[in-house]
Amino acid sequence: MNKEELVKEVSKKAKVSQKAAADVISAIVDTVEKTVAKGKKVTLVGFGTFEPRKRAARNGRNPQTGKEIKIAAKTVPAFSAGKKFKELVK
Repeated sequence: MNKEELVKEVSKKAKVSQKAAADVISAIVDTVEKTVAKGKKVTLVGFGTFEPRKRAARNGRNPQTGKEIKIAAKTVPAFSAGKKFKELVK
C-alpha cells in the first residue's frame, strides 16, 4: 500500500475528505520524523514504537576490492511493532 492508497482508506473509514485525511497523515508522519530526529521515542500503544538507535563504529569490507574500511558510528531510525500489531500479522 502506498500513501495514496492509505489516504483513500483513511478517508473512507474516518468519513472525511481525502484532502483532510492526507493532511492528517502528513502531520503524523512529520511529527514522528521530527520527534525521532530529536532523539525521542514515539509510542503508539498496540501499534508500535518509533525510536532512534545508535550503531557503533565497526570495520567492514569493500565488496569490490575486499579492502577493509572503517564504518562510522551513527544514529538510525527504528520501529518496534507492538503486541497487538504482532498478533495481527501472525
